[in-house]
This record gives sequence, C-alpha cells and structure tokens, in this order.
Amino acid sequence: MDPQREQLRVAVQRQPQDFIAWVMLADAELEAGDTVAGEQAAQRALQLRPGHPEALARLGRTRWAQGRHDDAAALLRQASNLVPQHPGIALWLGHALEDAGQPEAAADAYRHAHRLLPGEPYITAQLLNWQRRLCDWRGLDALSNQVRQAVAQGAAVVEPFAFLSEDSSAAEQLACARQRAAGIAEGLRALPAAAVRAHGTLRVGFLSNGFGAHPTGLLTVALFEQLRTLGVLELHLFALNSDDGSAIRARLQAAANTLHDVAALPHAAIAARIRAAGIDVLFDLRGWGGGGAPAVLAMRPAPVQVTWLAYPGTSGADWMDHVLADAFVLPTALAPAFSEQVRYLPRAFQPSDSTRMVEAAPDRVACGLPAQGVVFCCFNNSYKLNPRSMRRAFAVLQGVPGSVLWLLSGPGNADARLRSAAREAGLDPARLVFMPKLPHPTYLARYAHADLFLDTHPYNAHTTASDALWAGCPVLTCPGATFAARVAGSLNHHLGLPEMNVADDRAFIDTAVALGNDPLKLAALRSKVATARDHGGVFDMAGFARDFTAEVEAMAELHGWKNPVT
Repeated sequence: MDPQREQLRVAVQRQPQDFIAWVMLADAELEAGDTVAGEQAAQRALQLRPGHPEALARLGRTRWAQGRHDDAAALLRQASNLVPQHPGIALWLGHALEDAGQPEAAADAYRHAHRLLPGEPYITAQLLNWQRRLCDWRGLDALSNQVRQAVAQGAAVVEPFAFLSEDSSAAEQLACARQRAAGIAEGLRALPAAAVRAHGTLRVGFLSNGFGAHPTGLLTVALFEQLRTLGVLELHLFALNSDDGSAIRARLQAAANTLHDVAALPHAAIAARIRAAGIDVLFDLRGWGGGGAPAVLAMRPAPVQVTWLAYPGTSGADWMDHVLADAFVLPTALAPAFSEQVRYLPRAFQPSDSTRMVEAAPDRVACGLPAQGVVFCCFNNSYKLNPRSMRRAFAVLQGVPGSVLWLLSGPGNADARLRSAAREAGLDPARLVFMPKLPHPTYLARYAHADLFLDTHPYNAHTTASDALWAGCPVLTCPGATFAARVAGSLNHHLGLPEMNVADDRAFIDTAVALGNDPLKLAALRSKVATARDHGGVFDMAGFARDFTAEVEAMAELHGWKNPVT
C-alpha cells in the first residue's frame, strides 16, 4: 500500500468525523483500483455531510469505476449543479457522460471545465480528444498547440493515447508518456525483485481488458490457440474485463493454461496474483490505451515486462523492459524515441484471427449504398477522421464521379458535422454513407461492397486495416514517422503490397482517383490482396506462434533463462 493511503486510513480511524480525510481517502482508494474501499469512504463522507458536492462527486467516480455509468452521470451532474465553478467535478462529469452514452453533453461538460481552467493542459487535452471524437473541429489547432506546448515544457500530464491523434513526433510522444508514467509511479511500492526461472518451461502472462469480443481478443485468439498447440510456453491470461459471454472469451479460456479473472481486484492484488503465478515474461496488451492497469505493471510483478499490440507507441516507463514490434512499424531510426529495448519479429507485429469466416453481405441497397458506383470506405473510429484525412478523402470523391465514402457512424452529431464538412468542400453530403456499429461478423461481411479503404493520418487503421485486408479490401495508406502512423503500412509491406504505401497526400489522392476510375486495375488489385492473404505470412498464425515463441525465449535468455535446446 502506498504511504499516503496508509496515512489516510490511519487518519480516519483516529478522527472518524473528519470529512476531508474521508474524501481524500476515497480518492486514494479509487486511484489504487479498490472500488469497494472507495465506495465505503465516499458513503462515509456523505453520511457526515449529506448532499455535499465533494462527497457526491466521489461516489459518482466510484460508480463510474464500477461501470454504473448512468448512476455516475446522475451523481456528478448533481454535484456539478451545486458547485458549477468546480472544474474538476465538471471534468469527471464529462467522463461519466461519455460512458453513459451522452456524447454531446460530455463535450459541454469538458468545454465548461476548460472555460473555468483554460490553461490546464489535462482538461484541454480532454476537450481536444472529445472534440476529435465528435468531429467538432472548432478551435482544434489552438487546443492542439496548447497541449503540445505543455508536453514540450514538461508541464502536463496528458493521456498518451489521446496524444497519438495529434500531429506530433515520436520524441513528443515519448515525453508525453514519460510524464504520465512518472505520475503513475509516484507513491507506488514495487514488489521485491523477482528473477526469471533458470530452467524449465517459461510462464508467460498477458494483461489486458480486451479478453473477449474486443479488438485485442479478436487479434490474439487464434495466436493463443496456436501457442497452446505448440505447447512450448505456459500461457496465463490476466483479464481486467469480466466474462462477456462471447465466443471469443470461451476460445481464449480454452487456449490459455489459466485465464485469471482479475476484473474486480485492486491493483496491488492483481500484481500479487501475477507474482504468485510465477510469471517470467509479462506482456502488457493495453498500455496507455485506456482501461488498462499501468499501476500494476509499475509494481513490477514479473521480472521481464513487455509492451505489445494495443498501444502503438512507447510506454515511457522504466518498469517496461521491451517493446515487441517489426522493422517496418518501428524502424531503427525511431528506436531512440522508445524507452524500451526494441525487439523485432520477422513478420508484421500484429496477429489476427485467421479462423474468421467472411459471411455473405446483404445487397448494396440494403447496406445503404447506391446500386452503382465506386465505394471508398474508412471504418476507422471518428477521432481519426481529422480535417487533413477528410480533405484528401473529399478530393478523392471529387476525382471519381458517382463514388461514395462509407464511414462508421460516430457518436453524437459527428455524422452531421462530417456531412457539413463535405458540403463546404463542394460535395453532395449524400455521398457520405454511414454504417452503424455492428457485430463483428456482420461488419466484416460489409467489405464485400467496399472497393478501396482510404486510411487516416497521423493515426492509421490498425485492427480495422487487418479486417479490411482479411475480407479482401485493399488499404491505401501514407506511412508516417510514428508507430501509430505505420501500422497499416506494415501490413501492406508484409503482404507484398508496397504500392499501397504512398509517400504523401498528393500521391494518396492520385492513386485512389486512378484506381477509382479504372475498374480493371481495381479488380486486379483486389485479386492480388486475396492471393497475398492466403499465401503471405501476415495471416499465418502457426508461423507467428513459432516466431513469437522464439522471441519470448530470446528475451528470457537475456534475463538468465537457459534454453535447453542451445
């Protein structure tokens, strides 16, 4: 337990009527991931001062951490109404409204918090991130510049995941991650040092909140099945998310030697569980992606800790030893901007579920598409659809008469804002077609009607690019200078489709327009994608499992394990 939390627990025992101590203890317990103790402290504060906004806010934060988002939003709204000049409560209200499915109200809460504290980088970054999600581009450059300047000055604790959407360098991303990691580590006590076992089967752990019907589960499940078939490594999955009842979760459970459900545990208890399992090499499959548990990793539960897959950047944390990548997505020129030692797979770093079947799609009209015309698509999340990416997509539409752009429907009024942007660009807004979020197999089938995927910049398609290529839809991308901007390019490179990685926006537009106006060339490209999918190494999970095992063993050897083969 961290010293401050210990002191607060002692303080409330000595002075059980100390309202402020109970409020501070609620914060400390929630920071430690202990929602049960956090709720008890918040309830005690409310008993001492019924209706007090600070106590209501802590109970609201507790409900949010428990996933009771509607309750959280109601409590935080009540608190904010009582103290409308409190920026912190307005910020928490925004978080709760996000998850309660009230996106425009969340933006209003963030905007209110920003008006109260316009110079506070964390609040500015939250507003910036949420405006990106809502495709609300008003004042975007000014907000972005403020956040980037604060990071450069070391004056900000900004969520690194949101910072990936800014047009920042890898060095800036490292600075952002380091500042966030320093904040996590403050006051935490690491476990006593542990060593990799000298001999025997390596125990490999994977920590994630995505073990289910989630992009991480979809990407990893076939790999875990192949690893279990190989039988060289002992696999332990530590699930930060509860069982969602999905087929993916059941497959993960069967593939692992042990799946540990740690969803309801405080951070220290999760770390203790990992240590008790005797994990030699621990993979963090979430990083700064949200919903992870960086505090668990900061306690050093395993002797070797590796960041991989879900967070496309550096952890900036001294408790992470390695990052697993490939030479395209993380070339040696980028390595100085990573705090970890870079370890390279000989193939694309991103696995995929190669057992998926692509269902037959409904006809075009049933999908909301016109009966004729080229269909460009981009099913990336709305926060990636920034002004630059949409300007070049609009230019492609202008160059291919009768074409449409098929997008994933965004939160709140995002779709309407994108249609307004199309109108301002001189396009009929009806040429933007929006697809609602669908179950994964249903969504995957829709690619049968998509002729070409138009990627975004600086945050690429990642899982979505894998989906498109698996379903036979080519992906056009412009690889950038950061990990997040090179994932789609890595998939194309390793599939043998280098012509789909172009140098700049002009080449992007020209290539898409040329393909859109040449049905024979587009058909030949789709045929090439299908051949590469079936015969290339990107979707070969048996080969991936062998390469992955060899790399895990190589990392373990660096830390003292003796490979019996060598």
